Amino acid sequence: METGTIILAPRMTKNPLKEKLRGKKIILASGSPRRKMFLEELGLDFEVRPKSVKEIYPEELQGQEISEYLAQLKATPFKEELEPNQIVITSDTVVWHNKTSLAKAANKTEAFEMLRTLSGDWHEVITSVCFTTKGFQKTVSGITKVKLKDFSDDEINYYIETCQPFDKAGAYGIQEWIGMIGIAEIQGSYTNVVGLPTDLVYQTLMDMVS
Repeated sequence: METGTIILAPRMTKNPLKEKLRGKKIILASGSPRRKMFLEELGLDFEVRPKSVKEIYPEELQGQEISEYLAQLKATPFKEELEPNQIVITSDTVVWHNKTSLAKAANKTEAFEMLRTLSGDWHEVITSVCFTTKGFQKTVSGITKVKLKDFSDDEINYYIETCQPFDKAGAYGIQEWIGMIGIAEIQGSYTNVVGLPTDLVYQTLMDMVS
């Protein structure tokens, strides 16, 4: 008697981190669509609840100190209202070049000047992530070294006109057109440059609930 091919339905494997976070409520305090996307891709359930703060830091801070300070500052509005099962994730990204922090460009002129400065040179992208619970806080930082190619003025202007990178530190997004044509070298995490070091986020959450 002939038998047909037996197809077994795949067993649903469980997300190790999601299982450990059972009973916890994750709050992403960021309006960044890229950070939201990364948490989704990690397979987490979370609420997006950004709160506005003035992103001002002491002038003496440098590099990683700036991003860590701002990530912690963004968590401040949540501290008095957190429930025991909630974890707030806040984050900040700094582009650090020649001992200078390149923030978000206010206009096309600033964006052009930033990209011209970064063109053909190395810089660091530092993303700090702050995890805050009721009575506990931990901050971790990812550092990625990036070298951009030497862009022509036409390439810079085209990118600014088409992508409007005014919501990004250093006036560029590695996931956009300029990243596709202009990354000469990269040392470290790609997702860190986009805006969230997913490996550090995963491991830190695992450590917090283990």
